[in-house]
Amino acid sequence: MSSSSTFRTVPQAADAVIIGGGVMGTSIAFHLAEAGVNDIVVVERGELGCGSSGKPIGGVRAQFSDPLNIELGSRSLRAYQDFPYRPGADIRLDSVGYLFLLTSDRQAAAFGNSVRIQNSLDVPSRVITPDEARRLCPYISTEGLVAAVYSPTDGHARPALVVHGYATAAARAGVRFATHTGVTGIDTLGDRVATVHTDHGPISCSTVICAAGAWSGQIGAMAGIELPVRPVRRQLAFTEPLAPPVPRIPFTIDFSSSAYFHNSDDGLLFGLADPDQPDGFDTTWTSEWLELFRNVVRHRAPALADMETADGWAGLYEVTPDHNALIGRSAELPGFLYATGFSGHGFLQAPAVGEIVRDLYRGREPFIDISPLSADRFRTGADSRPEAHVV
Repeated sequence: MSSSSTFRTVPQAADAVIIGGGVMGTSIAFHLAEAGVNDIVVVERGELGCGSSGKPIGGVRAQFSDPLNIELGSRSLRAYQDFPYRPGADIRLDSVGYLFLLTSDRQAAAFGNSVRIQNSLDVPSRVITPDEARRLCPYISTEGLVAAVYSPTDGHARPALVVHGYATAAARAGVRFATHTGVTGIDTLGDRVATVHTDHGPISCSTVICAAGAWSGQIGAMAGIELPVRPVRRQLAFTEPLAPPVPRIPFTIDFSSSAYFHNSDDGLLFGLADPDQPDGFDTTWTSEWLELFRNVVRHRAPALADMETADGWAGLYEVTPDHNALIGRSAELPGFLYATGFSGHGFLQAPAVGEIVRDLYRGREPFIDISPLSADRFRTGADSRPEAHVV
């Protein structure tokens, strides 16, 4: 995207202001612009993709335990496969599959049920034996494994390339991007959105779309909307280049511990969710986390425990109470739309969510009923809470 598409002095007015220039905000901007809605400003307090979208995990999959999340993942997976043509960018998609390693009969039964639902929705996942899993990923030990689940069409891509691809196409269609611009307030008049205030001036608008990730709770509060999102740090590390070259392996997850690893350039990427990680906006990478990963993985993939690492990253998950997304339009403030709270799954669902928010903005029915993902589900007496998904 050319530098002329970004600016520090915000326009005085727009039809819609998208808050957040990560993969969700840029996907929404692209889908709106493609549909002919181009009087849009995307406001981002740093560079595009500087939040969680910039962290190079990039898993894409349709393996979930409930139909709604399966459909969001599956539709997004098809969009990522088509990305070189629409919007037109190489995102380094590698369809190596996702491999879940299971260590109890209870896990195997739950995943087996999920596979049946996935298969009914044309996702080619399947339950495999521990020996088959080891053939796919020679790093793993089969000791203690009961079964595994593999879907060959899943994989991983580069989030920064996705953000750039969406933003470039949106800018070409007339969307404006205000980077290094923070939102300081939102004015409403009755049940209408009136103004978004930024540290570079106010923007009059009738619609605000909150795609601010871990910071969405603060944005919602500015408009009097409760978005129950809490920030939780997640860390990962990269190995030094490995010789002999790393075999091409699936995105492999030890379900019991949450430890995962996959190919990354000339080595491997390691990840793990620390169950004791407190909430907060701290994105400091720590060597203590790496030791935690090494201790956890020593049993399941012993060779990884002794690999030298070259670098590490820390980013933020935007976690909701039931680990499902918040997508919808505020009933009290109809000009306020939101797409947030993805609990680690925003990147893999971003193309589908961009379509959904486009349709919500235009008053059309989305391709799937997203009412179970309304932020209102956490209010006392709400009965439309979705089933928590597997991971």
